[in-house]
Amino acid sequence: MYLIVRVTSSQEKITADILENKAQKSNAHVYSIIMPEGMRGYLIIEAESESACRDLIMNEPHIKGMLPTPLGEAELDKMLSVKQSVQEIGINDMVEFMSGPFKGYKAKVRKVDSAKEEITVELMDVAVPIPVTTKSNMARVIQKAEA
Repeated sequence: MYLIVRVTSSQEKITADILENKAQKSNAHVYSIIMPEGMRGYLIIEAESESACRDLIMNEPHIKGMLPTPLGEAELDKMLSVKQSVQEIGINDMVEFMSGPFKGYKAKVRKVDSAKEEITVELMDVAVPIPVTTKSNMARVIQKAEA
C-alpha cells in the first residue's frame, strides 16, 4: 500500500531520514520511503497498512498529514516515470526561442543542465553576448553542432 504524506516544503529529505530511523528502530511494517522528483512537500510511504503509516508519522516534526486515499501501483509508476526529453539539445547547437521574453531570437547553446531541464545560451545578433539561462522547452534546435 502506497500512501502520500504531506510534509513541510524543502524538508522532505530531513523528514524521510527521521522516518527511516524511526521505522528501523520500531520494526514498523514500512517498506520504503520515496521522495518523488518534482513533488515538493510530499513523501510516498510504502507500508503494510494505513495504520502502520499513521503510527510512523505520528508526532513527528514537519509532518502536515496524510492524504486519505492510497496510491495504486499504476499511479505510482506514472508519477515516478522518468520524463524523456522531446529533443536533445547539445552544447554549440543553434536554437530558436519559441516562447518567453526571447521569442524569435536565435542563440548558441553554451551549457546544458538536463537535471533542471535548463540551457545556458548566448544570444546571436546582440551587441554584447551575455549568457542567459532558461528552460530548454522554450527553445527548439534549428542547427545541430558539427561532431
